[in-house]
Formats: sequence, structure tokens, C-alpha cells
Amino acid sequence: MKKLSCSGRVHPFFLIIIIMLVSIPMGFYGMYLYIAPSLPQMTTLKKAPLLKPLQVYSADNQLISEYGGKLSVPVDYDQIPQSFIHAFLAAEDSSFFEHSGISFKGLGRAVSESITGSNVQTGGSTITMQVAKNYYLSPERTLKRKLTEVFLARKIEQNLTKEEILTLYVNKIFLGKNAYGIAAAAKIYYNKSLDELSIAQMAMIAGLPKAPSKYNPVVNPERALERRNWILGRMLQLGYINQSQYEKGIAEPINLDMPDRGVSNRFPYIGEMVRSELIEKFGEHAIDSGYKVYTTINSERQAYAEQAVQDGLEAYDRRHGWRGAEAHDKPLSSFSAFANTFPAEVTRVNQNSFDALMQDGSTVTVPWSGMSWTRPYRNANAVGGAPSRASQIVKVKDIVRLRPNDNKTSWALVQLPKVQGQLIALNPNNGAVEALVGGYNFYQSKFNRTTQGWRQPGSIIKPFVYALALERGMTPYSMVNDSPITIGKWSPRNADGRYLGMIPLRRALYLSRNTVSVRLLQTVGIERTRQLFMDFGLTDEQIPRNYTIALGTPQVLPIQMATGYSAFANGGYRIQPHFINRIEDAYGKVIYQNNPEYACISCISQQESNPQSADTITPDDEIIEVTNQELNPAEKSANPVEINSDYRQAQRILKSSSAYDMANILKDVIQHGTGRAALRIGRDDLGGKTGTTNDAKDAWFAGFNGKLVTVAWVGFDQPTTLGRREYGGVAALPIWTDFMAKALQGTPSAWVQLDAKAKAPIQRHQKETPQSNLGPTPPLAQPLYRPAPVVVPRAPERDFDDLPGEEETLVPKNSAPPTMQAPKEQPKPKTDALDHLIDQVQ
Repeated sequence: MKKLSCSGRVHPFFLIIIIMLVSIPMGFYGMYLYIAPSLPQMTTLKKAPLLKPLQVYSADNQLISEYGGKLSVPVDYDQIPQSFIHAFLAAEDSSFFEHSGISFKGLGRAVSESITGSNVQTGGSTITMQVAKNYYLSPERTLKRKLTEVFLARKIEQNLTKEEILTLYVNKIFLGKNAYGIAAAAKIYYNKSLDELSIAQMAMIAGLPKAPSKYNPVVNPERALERRNWILGRMLQLGYINQSQYEKGIAEPINLDMPDRGVSNRFPYIGEMVRSELIEKFGEHAIDSGYKVYTTINSERQAYAEQAVQDGLEAYDRRHGWRGAEAHDKPLSSFSAFANTFPAEVTRVNQNSFDALMQDGSTVTVPWSGMSWTRPYRNANAVGGAPSRASQIVKVKDIVRLRPNDNKTSWALVQLPKVQGQLIALNPNNGAVEALVGGYNFYQSKFNRTTQGWRQPGSIIKPFVYALALERGMTPYSMVNDSPITIGKWSPRNADGRYLGMIPLRRALYLSRNTVSVRLLQTVGIERTRQLFMDFGLTDEQIPRNYTIALGTPQVLPIQMATGYSAFANGGYRIQPHFINRIEDAYGKVIYQNNPEYACISCISQQESNPQSADTITPDDEIIEVTNQELNPAEKSANPVEINSDYRQAQRILKSSSAYDMANILKDVIQHGTGRAALRIGRDDLGGKTGTTNDAKDAWFAGFNGKLVTVAWVGFDQPTTLGRREYGGVAALPIWTDFMAKALQGTPSAWVQLDAKAKAPIQRHQKETPQSNLGPTPPLAQPLYRPAPVVVPRAPERDFDDLPGEEETLVPKNSAPPTMQAPKEQPKPKTDALDHLIDQVQ
């Protein structure tokens, strides 16, 4: 048989080439068949949502917080200047209008540049491929992702016009400094609209997609200038601009005009509450879905509240002395500025002044007048002697905090308080939160003490006990016995160690007599009192079953106390605090509208029926009117009386006469009792109560007029004494007073009024049959917060309030008062007073 010669065989090299020519397309096609089903539909691409920040507004439509960190301002194709299009084509894809979505030449060039290390500033992806990547694909660098990008780019080209593709690109591309899209970048970098930009400014923005950080004009102005000029050169080369425009462009300096948007988080405690609420309701995507949340916050009052808390805590801190430098010989850059305080490093100490280096590189001098207050801290009850020279206060390399005066011509030494505080103010007619401050400064501590800080209320809870006594038939002029009392082995005492004998009930409250509170609790009963406490807004597990509850041993939240005091201000109704009014989606559609309950619906109805009234009153700004009608059985139930109105009626928990009497007794606290410091406000429509707990660990003031209820608290997060004489009227009342003086400035007097036909001598209550108008507590919604309570002894050794000279230590015979029955184990509070702040979104 004849053998085949070598010349008759296929050479192996050619065989390999043939196999590759067949297998590569087949493999490519196989990959397409595998990936194609997962490619998105073009209708989805056209409707792909742009990232928009969550924006939070006040009740007066001021933007107060913004979350998501992204600014996106979508534009249509006809809104894009032609020079801007040319700048992007020159920078990213000059053959965009010619290719079919994939530039193999560009891909090859990018590979070549990567291998050779070339500094040429071109890219391998077309604009269409970048659209595919930006809208749908993950940033991972794998072969599958790159092939998916190619396949999707082809699909985009087959289904969309070039103009539609370019519009998607310029609206989605990330351009640094949280800007997504060219309109957002124009606003952030130059504070201009697109048609106001110069060609050089357009080229600057067009140079950012390649490396938003590397070519950012804020961070790297030299590289940004180089990139911009290269793009201008490309535009000249491609015929998009002429020589004159090119020369003018490269001669233009980088003149950024980045406005201080000032709203990233103007009121952070409120902003964080909104952010947390929306994430819980809608999920994490709520942050960048463009929701607009309109809160009940009054921006002016919120600013007053934050300043009042800051000033009050700093005043306390100064009273207790200078604790020394914040740090020594540490990098200045590691400290943050907040609360209008600025970290600085001491560089030179003179006799009566010192020089300090600021973080911006400037040097300032602090005069003696800015540091003479710094008597050294010894303990909570003592400070050292006044300093006589600067070297007794600071030394070189100390890190301290400075604050400028109003016109920034002088600086003063300050320190961040360790003590904390809070303030909440709400509308007693419908529970709208108008101001809320959860601590000294959110950036120092994000813990919200208003809604998460469980503390003992001390004497501010006494009005709840007295209110039940009024409900049971007593009057403000009923005589009560202020004398020593012993229950079992427990002997509660008055804070001043004195006893006044038989005194009117109203005087017993405004003088905060402990023995009277315990006797009243004995009279009305523990279980009835606990039920009323729950109607005021507390929960069952918060309230011990013993007589110490008359002296403020339940653990409460400040927002709960504001809710309870609202019943005195609104005529006896329980309102539900809330802070969100409505929510709109990115397209302006209202997806949630709050419908609060109102204490006085007739007030709103009367105002609506009289639109010509001189004073326009909105639903959040009602005149409080209270009728004094007897409650029939239907009115005593949990179901509100049906009223022909679009508004919902709040649940009545006190007779209007009881609420009216209690409000007037609490007015006496300010006129004649422990709240007299509030008289400086100069109003006759204020009532309230001071409170101080065991060892002055908590200082409170809860007060109101007919339109605003405000509660202030001061204390340490880890309960410890505030110091001798730091009572509620000393530590908390100044915060309350500063806020209310500004918040109510220019507003007319507003107080609870009895209906004219019901006005009669107040002694008439003595003839009434004692009755309870307490309905069942409304069911609680799922809590927004689940804080662990602060562990505080249920039965304190003593309880005292802020009467003059109350620094005496009082120890009762036994710190374990008897109970009505064996106390059951108290579980940790699981609910939060924010339960009703927002209803379930339908």
C-alpha cells in the first residue's frame, strides 16, 4: 500500500487556526445565549430610577436634613448645551455617533496602553458601554461582567437612539463630590445651571468620569487643570471649537463656586428619626429614592431649642469648673469642630493670654477675658481657686477648644460638657412635635435622650397623682395633711425636713410636699393611679406597684412626660405625639398623610367657618377651648364622640374641670413655687413643675401654655449626682425658660378655658360624686426604638425637689416601702413613646 506523503497532510498549525476560528465565535455565541436571558428589558432601562437624596422638611417648608449623599438633577437631551456634548465626546468617545455601541479599536487601544504604561488619557469603553455598566452592572472585574457589558451595549444600541443613550449617560454618570449627572455637577462645582457654564467649565466636568477623585478640581486642582486643557485640545482637534475659543479656555483659571448647601443635616436628631423611620417602613433604598418628608418641626423653634440646650448645659459645665485640655501632643487633624467650637493647639503661653494654631493654619490669640472663668474642677460639689495667669490653665501642645464671639474678633476658651440634656416641645392639641433636641450635640453623641433615655421623673410626676385626686372629688382648696407619715417601715420625708400641717391641696403641689403626695396615693389607690399613669402615656411595666410612684420612681422617657402634661394644657385629652406630617415620593405623589387626633375639634371647625378672622390659625396652631359638660357613659368609653368633622377626636382621660384645676395649680408653681425663675418671661399663661431625683441625678422641668408643652431634662448618661443645689429649678428650668421666652415671643396669651355656662365656684366639686373617666389605654403600635432602660433602683433612698436650701441629706428609716401586694418581677420596658409618631403606611 502506498503511504501518504507529508505534503498530503494538514499542518497542525493550520489545524489549530481553523479550530480557533470556529470555536471562538461559537464560544462567544454560546456565552451570548447564556447571558442574553438575564439582560434587562429596554423599558426597564428607560425607567431606571435616578439616585435622589432623602430630603426632610420642616412644617414651614425649610429643608432641614438630607440623606443619601447623592445629588441628581435629571435633564432632557434638548437641555444639554451642544458644547457640553462635544466636551464629553472629546473626552470619552469621539466616534459615539458612528459606532454600534462597541469600539473594538478603542478596546484594543486601551489594552495596548495598559500593557505599555502609556499616559495617554483615553479609555476603552464607549459611552454606550458606560451606560450599560452604570445602570445595571456590578463593579467587579470579571470576563463575564465584561461580556455582559458588551452584549448589553449592543442591545441598548439596537433599541435606543443615540440621543436617548447620551441622555441616560449624562444623568447617571458619577462626577465626584456626591454629584450624579452633569446638572448636579454644575450646581455643586460652579453653582450654575448648564446654560450658564463656560466651555472651560464644561470641559472640566467632562474630564471627571475617567477618575472623579484624581481629576477633581477641589482635591487635585493641578491634575484637573491638565485634564481640562487636554480635553480642550481634543475639542480643537476634532473641530468642536476654534483656536480663539481654545486659547480663551486654557487661559481661564479654575474658579469654583461651591455653595454651602447648609442642609446636609441642619437638625440631626430629627433627621435621624426620619431616616430610621423610613428605612424601617421602606427599606434601605429609601435613602436614595427621592422621598420628601414633611415633618411637624417648626424650624425657628427647633433652632431656639438647640441653642437653649447648648447654652444650659454649658452654663452648668462652667459652674463646675475647668477639667483641663482635651488632649496633649496629639494630631490636631484628629479632632472635629462642632457646636461652634473649634479645636486648636496651644503654641505659646503668655502671662495673660495664649496663642493657638487652628486647623485652617491660622493662629489666634485668646485674651484673659476668654479664659478667666476656668476655676479648676475638683468634684461635683467643689471647684478650685480662680487662676491668676494663663500658665495655670494651658500649656504648649495642649489641644483645646475655642469659640469666636459674634463678630469673630475675639476668641474664648471653652470645653465640651460631659453632662447631657434634652428638650421636647409639642402641640398639646394634636401631638405635633415642634422641637426636639436629644442631647448637647448629635455629633458628640447620637443617643436620643428624648425618645430613648429612660430616667426617673422625680416630682414632675406628682401632678398625675393630684389629677386623680381631683377626679375623685377633691378640689384645689381641699385641705390635706403635710405631716410625717410611716407606711410599714417606710417613712418618706419632705426635702426641707419641715412639715406645714393642714394646707390646701394646690399649695401642697406647688411646694412639692412629698408626704402629701404619698397620702393622696393612699387615698386614691395604687391601681387606679397606675391606670391613670398609663392613660397619661406610660406603660404597665414602667410603673412599680408601691407607694414610691408618688415620688417619681417609674422610669420614663421625656416624650412620655410631654404627652402626659399635654392633658393639662388641652383640657383633659390624651394626644399621640408624632413628627411626620406627610411623605411624597420622587414624583411628588403623596404616599403618606398623617391624620392625628385632636383634643379640640370645634376650635378648628370654628376657625374654618370664619375665614375672615384676623388671626389665621392652622390645624397645628389651635386656640384651646374646653367645655365642662358632664361625661355620660358613652363619653367615658374608649370610643370618641362622633363629630361631624374630617378631624379625629382624641380620647378624654380627665374631666375638663380636673384638667382646668390642675393647669391653674401648676400656674401657681411658677407664680409662687419652685418655678419662679420662669417669671422673667413676662407671661401670665405659663404653668409647670420642677423635678429632682435622688442625689440630684436628674433635673427636670415640665411646663406649658395653651399652645405649647415643653419638657427639659438634665443629667449624666450614667446616673450620677449633678452636684449640690443642682435642682430642677437650677439646671433644667433655665433651658425651658430660654426656649419658651423665644418660642412664645409675639404670640397671644393662651390658656385652658372653661365653657362660659360651666363657670361656677370651684368648691362645687366637693359635692360631686367621685367618678373615674378613665378609658382603656389604646393599643400600642410596633415601637420605632427598642432601648434598654437605665438601671435605676425602684425605691430610692430619698426624693427631693428644688426648694430653697434643699441641700440637706435626708435618709428615711427604710428604703423599701411596702407594696399593695407582692410585686411581680418587672420586665424591661419594651415600648417607646414614639410608638404612635407615625401610623403604618398603607
